[in-house]
Amino acid sequence: MESLQSILFPTLHIRNTFVTKTIKQKKMVQIIIGILALVIVGFFILAKVAKNKMKNTPMVDDHKNIITLTDKNFQQKTKNKLVLVDFWASWCAPCKMMAPILNDVSEELNGNSYIGKVNIEQYQVLAQKFKVRNIPTLILFKNGKEVGRFVGIKSKKYLLNEIAKAS
Repeated sequence: MESLQSILFPTLHIRNTFVTKTIKQKKMVQIIIGILALVIVGFFILAKVAKNKMKNTPMVDDHKNIITLTDKNFQQKTKNKLVLVDFWASWCAPCKMMAPILNDVSEELNGNSYIGKVNIEQYQVLAQKFKVRNIPTLILFKNGKEVGRFVGIKSKKYLLNEIAKAS
């Protein structure tokens, strides 16, 4: 049975139904916004923790065969050789990830092939000269001339293949 109110005031019943649906929709939107806010805050917290962890990761010591290049010795150390030069910085997380890979590559190189490293914080002139815009940037030099350029993290296998192609 219909209530007397809904018979006498049908528009009031329709309005109450509409208001109730609108309130439910608003609550649903608020819940969805709340969940999204929690996900976003959680993402930023996770990113901050990961960033701090990477920032505090110590640098791996260079292999004994890796050449430290400076603006003073660059020409001489890359002349008449095949040298893969890593342009890096101490604050760069991907550079820290590349260090053990470069150590492994250096172990396997023989003959006239070497790995060299340029700290771009100390030798900005070299980074500018070779137009290094992102790090890690690895430039392959043959007899002092650039023959290859790789940006970002690369695998040991990839680097060894590129060095073998340039030999």
